[in-house]
Amino acid sequence: MATDPQTSSCGIELPSVLEYLSEPSIVIGNDYRITAANGAYRDQFADGQTVCGKFCYEVSHHYPSPCDELGESCPIERCRRTGEASQVVHVHHTAQGEEHHVVSTHPLTDAEGAVTSYLEVIRPTSIAGARKSRDRLIGKSPRFNRMLELASRVASTDTVVLLQGESGTGKELLAEAIHAQSARGQGNFVPLDCSGLTESLFESELFGHEKGAFTGAFQSHRGLIESSRGGTLFLDEVGDIPLPLQVKLLRLLETGTFRRVGSSERQEVDFRLICATHQDLGAMIETRAFRRDLYYRISTFPIPLPPLRERLEDLPMLVEDLKNRVGCADKKLHPETLDALASYDFPGNVRELLNILTQCCLLADGDTILPDHLPDYCRSTTPGPREITRDGEVLPMDQVESRYLRWAAARIPHDRRELARRLGLSERSLYRKLRKLRSLD
Repeated sequence: MATDPQTSSCGIELPSVLEYLSEPSIVIGNDYRITAANGAYRDQFADGQTVCGKFCYEVSHHYPSPCDELGESCPIERCRRTGEASQVVHVHHTAQGEEHHVVSTHPLTDAEGAVTSYLEVIRPTSIAGARKSRDRLIGKSPRFNRMLELASRVASTDTVVLLQGESGTGKELLAEAIHAQSARGQGNFVPLDCSGLTESLFESELFGHEKGAFTGAFQSHRGLIESSRGGTLFLDEVGDIPLPLQVKLLRLLETGTFRRVGSSERQEVDFRLICATHQDLGAMIETRAFRRDLYYRISTFPIPLPPLRERLEDLPMLVEDLKNRVGCADKKLHPETLDALASYDFPGNVRELLNILTQCCLLADGDTILPDHLPDYCRSTTPGPREITRDGEVLPMDQVESRYLRWAAARIPHDRRELARRLGLSERSLYRKLRKLRSLD
C-alpha cells in the first residue's frame, strides 16, 4: 500500500501502517501536534483535509489549548504521567456534529526507551450522546464522561454492574445501553422494579411459579429470570428486595440455578445481572437491612451516576433535547429562564427537568419560555446558585467553590475566556480550578 503523503512529508516512519487500521487513528508528538493520520481520521474529523502539523485538540475538539487545561481528562497527559497506555471518553466534533468517542492512547518509544510520541485510536460509542436523542443519555461534562468511560469499559464483559444514583438520573437508560453494547445485546433486556412488591409477588415475578403453587395460580408462570436467559436481568432499586429473598437471589448468583415456586425441579440459567439503587447499601448493611454477602456479589463494578446539580454544564443541551421530546422544540428559553434553572438544585434530576419543561411549554403562548412560566420553587430572587448548601449546613470553602464553578460553567458552557473574565480570573487560573474540579470527579 502506498505511503500516506501526510505521513511521509512529516518524516515519520510509522507510515502507511495506520491505513490498515479501520478506526480513526493518529500519531501525536510530545507537543500535541499530529505527525501522522490515517484516512479514517481525516474523513471523520477534517473533511478529508490534511491535519499533519496541527494540534490534536484543535482538530477534534476545536479547543484553543490541551483538553486537560479545560477541565477534561487528557489521555496523553495520563500516558506522560504513568508511562502506560490510557483510555478515556471524549466528545469530538465530527461531520455529523458532536459525538462521544472512546480514545485509546499508547506511548511510542525510541530505541533507548524514551517516549517520543503517542498513538491514538478513536472508536465511537453509542452508550450516550452529545446531541439530541430520544433513546440515549445526553451530556458531555467531565462527570458525565467519567460515568460513560466506566460504562464503556464494562459493557463488553459479563461483569455484574451496580448503578448508584439518585432518582431521575437515568439508571435504567444506562443499564439498557450497557446491555446493547454487550455480547448479549441480541438477547432480552428484562427490567424489574423491586420497590413496592410484596415478598410473595416478588418471588413469583422473579422465579416464576407452577400451576397450583398457591391460591390463584391457575396456570404455570414463566419468571423474569427465565425470560432473561441469554440476555440481561436489570434489578432496579435492589435495596428494596425483602431479606428472605436476598438469600434466594444470592443462591441464584452463586449456583446459576433456581426453582420455580411450587416446583422441586432445579433449572440452570445464564444471564447477566445489572442492579441499581438510590440507597446507601453500605449503611443498610450496618443496620442489617441488606446482606453483606449479597452486596459483594452485586457490587463487582459500581458506576456512580452524577446528579444534575453536579453536571450543570450539561443543562443547556439537556434543555434543548427535552424541549424536543415534549413537542416544543421551536420555543426558545429566555436567558433569565436558563439562569433560574441553573440556580435550581433539581432534587428530581433529569426527570424533574422534563416535567418542568413540559409545564413551561404548556404555559408559554409565545415563542419564548419566560421565567414566569417556571414553577415558583424554581425561581430565585437573587443571582447565583439557589442552594449552595442544604439545611443550613456549613461546608468547606473548596466544596462551595466547586459548586459555584459548576453553576457558572453551566451559564457560559462554550467560552472559557469569557467565563474567566466574568469570574475575575486569568485563563490560567481558571484552567487550574477546572483541573482540580475534574480531579474531584
